[in-house]
Amino acid sequence: MTLYTRFAAHIDAALDTLVAAGTLPGGLDRRNVTVEPPRDASHGDLATNAAMVLAKPAGTNPRALAEAIAAELGKLDEVDSVSVAGPGFLNMRLTDAAWRDELSAIPAAGGDYGRSARGQGVTVNIEYVSANPTGPMHMGHCRGAVVGDALATLLEFAGHKVIREYYVNDAGGQVDVLARSAHLRYREALGATIEIPEGLYPGEYLKPVGEALAAEFGNTFVDASESEWLVLFRTRAVAAMMAMIREDLALLGIHHNIFSSEAELQAAGKPEAAEAELRSRGLVYDGVLEAPKGETPEDWEPVELPLFRSSQFGDDQDRPIKKSNGAWTYFGADLAYHYQKAQTADQLIDIWGADHAGTVKRIVAAVEALTGGKTRFDVKLVQMVRLLRGGEPVKMSKRAGNFVTLADVVREVGKDVVRFTMLTRRADAQMDFDFAKVVEASKDNPVFYVQYAHARIASLKRRAAEAGISLENGGGTADLSLLDAEDLALVKLAAQFPRIVETAATAREPHRVAFYLYDLAAAFHAAWNVGNDRVDRRFLIADDAELTRARLFLSEGIGQIIRNGLALMGVEAVSEMK
Repeated sequence: MTLYTRFAAHIDAALDTLVAAGTLPGGLDRRNVTVEPPRDASHGDLATNAAMVLAKPAGTNPRALAEAIAAELGKLDEVDSVSVAGPGFLNMRLTDAAWRDELSAIPAAGGDYGRSARGQGVTVNIEYVSANPTGPMHMGHCRGAVVGDALATLLEFAGHKVIREYYVNDAGGQVDVLARSAHLRYREALGATIEIPEGLYPGEYLKPVGEALAAEFGNTFVDASESEWLVLFRTRAVAAMMAMIREDLALLGIHHNIFSSEAELQAAGKPEAAEAELRSRGLVYDGVLEAPKGETPEDWEPVELPLFRSSQFGDDQDRPIKKSNGAWTYFGADLAYHYQKAQTADQLIDIWGADHAGTVKRIVAAVEALTGGKTRFDVKLVQMVRLLRGGEPVKMSKRAGNFVTLADVVREVGKDVVRFTMLTRRADAQMDFDFAKVVEASKDNPVFYVQYAHARIASLKRRAAEAGISLENGGGTADLSLLDAEDLALVKLAAQFPRIVETAATAREPHRVAFYLYDLAAAFHAAWNVGNDRVDRRFLIADDAELTRARLFLSEGIGQIIRNGLALMGVEAVSEMK
């Protein structure tokens, strides 16, 4: 149990005491009671809103309730003082011993420091990447891939059971285009001179697909009608593209548990099952869409279609689940897909590109309808990444075949740089990825700054060992009472990591971990730099082995948290900067 969870339990126990004494009524909802650092550090070490949250439902004055809670918390050995601020906020100042104990807890827990049971084993399905299987991954896919994967790891660390899923869009018109493009490359591999017409994929990546088809089928389909080879070539080409996509994702350290096929979903009759379920509840009906707003096209005519009552769930109109030709709409297919996912998970999360923002309402409405509101469903929108080189935009176009692939970028700057950079801004905020800046050795580059803090700690350990000072192999234990207020300020920041994990998991925002690591690294570097001018503030003081051991213990605690945080982001904590 870490400090913040321990104090949450202390507050809970104080409230129980007040209930037993009749000061508070029993049965109050305490879920919104929080323990966090006060906004102003001068007010104390921890703050709680318990009195503010509970006073109204308890029918009492918040300040009076705060005073009663303060009296109970003041009895704790770990608490130096408690004060009531404003209308009823509680601020606590802890003893130095409490912070030293928390510092000791970090290496004791090691890689599990910050791990939480908050998720209580709830199963969460996270669907991310899901790029159309028409070519290799490019940087337009990268950000959603990293956000989804980091979120999955974060939720696992916070106690959830996570299913990582990739939805293969292999039933739409784009895979027929892929098959036709592959057929051209197949003919080319057999010696034909080809010209790729507008509308087909010209990328060089399809040449190996054509060569493999030529090796397997020879001249069989050179002059055959499209109906003879389209399905076969589509199947082979999609399989080849998915193999390529898996390889690209592996370069980022990303691996999915499940790859769900849209084509298989439709072949298994899942959309029909979803439609039948919704019709049985009166949520799908046959109706006519309103004419398009503004000038009505000359060829428009009203057509009766099966419509989902999405307007009952916050959408601005009801949505068709089938086209006039009987084919499923994208929405109809997605509805069935989410219905399938909801059978195996308690909560669903989709990571989508921001260009899909317009469809969020309707799919959220569909999941609410299909699950009776029992399945939590979040859609996280991810903005595109603008790729720069020397400050100039790098153009990307899959159809033109001159795009920069994810593999190109990872090989140039490294997996860790790509992953960390993708998490240095909110997912829904625009991002620039400049090849020069992401490898820059400066504090303005978060990737470098955090990695450098860990490398600096590793270097400190090596240099201390060279000076005959160590915490290992009989080198002695650390007397943490030697750590002063400036040292403990680092401990206070480090102790926030478990809380950051829980809040980031609750908000479904893995970038919060990156922000925190940057702040922790900055605080460590600042403390280190003070030692450039003041010998007494150095982490390694050759003629004071005891103080050095204490600060070595402190620095290794910081290093452990950096390692744990980077692991959540899928980034390695390096021991040397090259």
